[in-house]
Amino acid sequence: MSHAHTASLEDRDLLRPDLPEDSAVKLIGLGGVGGIVALFGALFLASLGRNVRLVMIDGDAFEPSNTSRMHFSAFGNKATVLRQDLLPRFQDSRLSIFAVGEYLTEANIGRLIQEGDIVLLAVDNHATRKLVGEFCATKRDICLISGGNDGVETTAEGHTLRGTYGNCQIHLRRDGADLTPSLGRYHPEIAHPADHAPTELDCVEMAAAVPQILFANLMAASCMLNALWLHLCGALGYSEICFDVADGLMRPVELPVGLPSRRD
Repeated sequence: MSHAHTASLEDRDLLRPDLPEDSAVKLIGLGGVGGIVALFGALFLASLGRNVRLVMIDGDAFEPSNTSRMHFSAFGNKATVLRQDLLPRFQDSRLSIFAVGEYLTEANIGRLIQEGDIVLLAVDNHATRKLVGEFCATKRDICLISGGNDGVETTAEGHTLRGTYGNCQIHLRRDGADLTPSLGRYHPEIAHPADHAPTELDCVEMAAAVPQILFANLMAASCMLNALWLHLCGALGYSEICFDVADGLMRPVELPVGLPSRRD
C-alpha cells in the first residue's frame, strides 16, 4: 500500500474534526480509563454539533471500592449510572447517549459492534481485546482505538509492575483493507491471552487484586481521545503510542503502512 499525505500538525487550520452525521461511537469498558473517556469523549462529541450516538457498554457495577479512582454519582451498573450522570449536561446537544448493561461476549458482539462504528475499547483484560480486535478485523470500514495501563503487581515471572506504563493502539480498516496493524499483530499477549474475560470469576478476582494508578488511567484515556481527535482530523500519524508517567515518556509507533487523509 502506497503512503499518502496526512495533515501536518503545523497545519493548524486543518485540525478540525470531520465526523459524519449519525455516526456511532461505541465505548466498551467504563472502569478507571473508560469512565474518563466517557466524560471527556461526550464533551468532545457534543462540541462537533452533529447527530452522534455514544453507546456505553459494560456489565460491571460501581461499588464503594471504586470511589478512590472513579467519579460517579451512585452505585449500580456502570453504563446505566454514567448515562444518568451525563444526560442532564447534554440534553440540549445533538449527542444521544445510550447505556448497554452487558459485558461484551461472542454472543452479543455482532449486535453491539457494527460496520462503520468508531470503537473505543477501555477494558482491563487481553481476552476481550482479542475478541473485539478479531471481530473488528472482519469489518470493511471501522475504527478501533484500544487503550489501557498496567496495575501495581508482581507477575508470575517475578517482575514488579509499578503501574505507571500503558499504551494506546489504533486499528483502522477502510474499503476492506488494513491501514494500521491489528491489535494482536505485534502483541502476542493479545493474540494469545493468558487472562480471561470479565464474565469469568477468576478475572474479576484478579482485577480486584491489581490496583491501578489514577494518573496512569488519566494518561491512557487522554491517549485514546487524542487518537480519536487526530483520526477525525485526518492527522493521525501513528498506529500505537506507549507511555510511562513515572519516567515522563511518550513514544509513538510510526505507521507501517500509509494512512490516507480525510482531507485528500
